[in-house]
Amino acid sequence: MGIFVVFEGGEASGKTTQCEALRQRACSAGLAVTSVREPGGTSAAEGIRQLLKRGDREPLSELFLFSAARASLMASVVRPALERGDTVISDRYIYSTLAYQGYGRGIDLETVRRVNAIATQGLAPELVVLLDLAPECGLQRLPRPEVNEQLGLDLSPERERPAGPPDRIEQDSREFHRRVREGYVDLARSDPERWLVLDASAPAAKLSDLVWDRVSELIAP
Repeated sequence: MGIFVVFEGGEASGKTTQCEALRQRACSAGLAVTSVREPGGTSAAEGIRQLLKRGDREPLSELFLFSAARASLMASVVRPALERGDTVISDRYIYSTLAYQGYGRGIDLETVRRVNAIATQGLAPELVVLLDLAPECGLQRLPRPEVNEQLGLDLSPERERPAGPPDRIEQDSREFHRRVREGYVDLARSDPERWLVLDASAPAAKLSDLVWDRVSELIAP
């Protein structure tokens, strides 16, 4: 089995940049890598992603849409990749649903956990990297392509955040985003061995080094 690494954090915390930095370092080290994002990664999940970007959603509907996309991705991409020994790098996972739909939207956390467990069949990552950033800082960073240039990354157009108006979740209140951040911190505290919490305001190259140090421990023979 391969290892499963997940990046989590609020808006513009640098998840996509760090996912790509890790992918490049892992490939350079000779690892087979599969990179995914949530929601997305299959035709069904990408369709749900587009649906989620349109207009307001009732919280439970939002929960089930994210979970349907995740179930498709897990069955079609993530589990097969892990079974063939790949290192799987995911831009968001179940913890986003707990933070956003649970802590942020106010859905009962046990309900979110049950739905997550069904969608993933209990699959847990070996490492969760939380890029922790104050919401007011994150929302001021959109978009930030210069950071990718500093790391020498060339993100594909579908993965790099496009310029333009913020999406629906980015337009939620600052209080909502504060609850999301508090949720992430609570989740990390509850499982410190699995979570690596990093200050996302640090230089991107330094963050990349810290992530690689931890992943190197997981892949060491």
